[in-house]
Amino acid sequence: MKSQKLIEGKAITIYDIAKEAGVSPATVSRVLTNKTNVSQKKKDKVQALINKYDYRPNALARGLSDTKSKVIGIIAADIRNPFYAEVFVACEIAAKEAGYTVLLCNSFGLTELEEEQLDMLQQQKVDVIIQLGGRADDLISDQEYVEKVNSINKYIPMVVTGKLEGTQCYQVQIDAEKAAELVLEHLIGMGHKKIVLMGGRKTVVSTYAKYQEYKKILQKYSIDFHEDNVIEGNYDYDTGYASMNQLIDKKNLPTAVVAINDFLAAGVIRSLHEHGYVIPDDISVVSYDNVYIANMLTPKLTSVDYNYEDFGKALVETAISIVEKKQKPLLQKVIPTLVIRESSGVAPMHLN
Repeated sequence: MKSQKLIEGKAITIYDIAKEAGVSPATVSRVLTNKTNVSQKKKDKVQALINKYDYRPNALARGLSDTKSKVIGIIAADIRNPFYAEVFVACEIAAKEAGYTVLLCNSFGLTELEEEQLDMLQQQKVDVIIQLGGRADDLISDQEYVEKVNSINKYIPMVVTGKLEGTQCYQVQIDAEKAAELVLEHLIGMGHKKIVLMGGRKTVVSTYAKYQEYKKILQKYSIDFHEDNVIEGNYDYDTGYASMNQLIDKKNLPTAVVAINDFLAAGVIRSLHEHGYVIPDDISVVSYDNVYIANMLTPKLTSVDYNYEDFGKALVETAISIVEKKQKPLLQKVIPTLVIRESSGVAPMHLN
């Protein structure tokens, strides 16, 4: 007889029994608890598998049909990124206030690890999963990952901060178009016309939305669009520093740089300082995220704030509503705000 500890090297779970029997985990739970609302055919099939694997349910499995774990699984693309740290902490606070705990997984942006973590969270029997970034940020959803998520969704609902086309995941997104509009209206209102977008990849849904809004706003104000003013790259300090150095070397300085996040903006600011430029007298620098370093840089950084408390609350409230079978829209957007500090100012007219 196979032990419940020895099925493909893993401890067997109620989900394994359900999958092999072709029934729901709730049905397995009803058999385990001797509930009467199960057909004899299904009951016999489930019981045979329970006997086959010598399966002994834990307390959670025995009460699966009407008991919740009160645990929310959270997969973050990289918790070392202050953006994800801010969102996670906001989620943790909101979950605690609602009587839930959270279980954090850090995927380092690796698809294979995200898939492993989905399996692990299913094994841990969390009530719902929130995914912060990762494959959910892809502009074109990875089909293998979509299939994986759909297999998990049969048992556990998911909320994502991006999108996963082809799944039934609920989406709670930052309004990226509004974020770009806030930055560009601010700069154009101060006379800027030569504005460079720096960092990020257009294969990421939020970055692409900001790029599209950039073109739209320029057109609105009859400002010529030049593809050379869009510099793709990573989302880090080194990319900002290297990209700004290259711009300066080309002797084609813009009047303003819109950095994809605060850490990239920090690299831009270092480069400008080293080359003797004064911010914002010679050039303005603005950014997205408004994490802790925005207020620590010299000059202090103008940045779009994502209202993390509201963001985290919306994610958690959506997740819990799904668990409790309450109605929630499939897509919600959190409206950002612009925090104006010292790094943005009136455009130097001789450069426009």
